[in-house]
Amino acid sequence: MNAAGAPFRLRQAAIARLTRWSLRRHGEDALPLKVDRRRIYIIPTRFGASLGVLLMAMLLAGLNYNSNLGLAFGFLMVSLVLVAMHHCNRNLLGLCVDASTEADCFAGSAAAFEFRLRNDAAVARFGIEIRCADRGARAPAVAELSIAAGATEAAVVEVPMERRGIHRLPRFELRTRHPFGWFRAWTYVQVPLTAYVAPRPGGVRVLPPAGGETGTLAQSQAPGDDEFSSLQAYQVGMPLKHMAWKTLARGGEPAVRSYSAPSASPEWLDWFALERLDEEARLSQLCGWVLGAEAAHRAYGLRLPGVVLAPARGAAHRLQCLRALAMHGFLPPP
Repeated sequence: MNAAGAPFRLRQAAIARLTRWSLRRHGEDALPLKVDRRRIYIIPTRFGASLGVLLMAMLLAGLNYNSNLGLAFGFLMVSLVLVAMHHCNRNLLGLCVDASTEADCFAGSAAAFEFRLRNDAAVARFGIEIRCADRGARAPAVAELSIAAGATEAAVVEVPMERRGIHRLPRFELRTRHPFGWFRAWTYVQVPLTAYVAPRPGGVRVLPPAGGETGTLAQSQAPGDDEFSSLQAYQVGMPLKHMAWKTLARGGEPAVRSYSAPSASPEWLDWFALERLDEEARLSQLCGWVLGAEAAHRAYGLRLPGVVLAPARGAAHRLQCLRALAMHGFLPPP
């Protein structure tokens, strides 16, 4: 087992050393970023190294046997290799990079980071890879795209996240092997990416009945405009926009439609109400309640140890609650 993992560990150690050197050389980056010459590194691929050995053997054989045709073909291939190296480097040179540095997901799913690459040059770029790797991952998440001259393209890299919490990816990488796969050129973008991984929604407990301390999805019969409640006899002064015209057309008495609005009383999703559950089970249940309350369009608040989020609803409040669940036990919320 140790012998099988030795090449992987050596490779990871070499990559870590190179990335630390790159960080010392260029420092922290800021987005958007334009890739310049000093940022691009290039080495032969395995196929390219094999081709180099073969060309060296061809040239030595041509010299040894005084073969002009062999020498001419060898020098032609060497010139083609040099041109390919130049094109591989140029494929990254001058690209403008921007990205969303935060993503949200649930444990067991993938955090989706969006990247935008702009090509201001008069030549197209082909086979650009965007690579993101979580710490300890054996294989990075990769997205590949090509960019026409003067165009901007977007790509989404989905990084698998197995555990709840805050996952920080210290950098991402742009890489290419265009045009022939003989060389690999890459650049590091030293911008950290942060994934907020909420617990996987679950639990079997339902929300307590209306008026309970931990909140509910029930509604009161307060007047409002949200949901139909009943028909009432028409009285002078009632708004005609709520008139039940179909009932009147069938010969019925004049009536108006009445509506109910969700209860304005606070709906609390409370950590301390989930007794006899371990930490992760409580977080999973609270996550399920947050999604259920939001789907039902009810205002709800969240209570965690050291964290109280006032009742509200909407996408921003949902995101705030899910991030609080993700950060529980890791860092205080911002």
